[in-house]
Amino acid sequence: MQRTGIIIGFAMLILASEARAREFGGHDCSDDCSGHAAGYRWAEANSITSDSDCPLRGGAFSFYEGCLVYVEDPSRGADEDDDGDDID
Repeated sequence: MQRTGIIIGFAMLILASEARAREFGGHDCSDDCSGHAAGYRWAEANSITSDSDCPLRGGAFSFYEGCLVYVEDPSRGADEDDDGDDID
């Protein structure tokens, strides 16, 4: 009985580590980080240098956060998440 509990606990730990959220510039992505990448690219194309110039309209938080990431680190790029996985 105890062995079953240990196995189940270990399996849950593996699943939890595989299901961790993706991040872009330290911000959690809701799915594929494409909103963050879009905000970063917009800020780059518009030479944004201040977080006060990052637009927050409606519920576009990921776009806003992507813009903030550009302001904080304009050499980061928008093609990968924080783990180096490609953003489509």
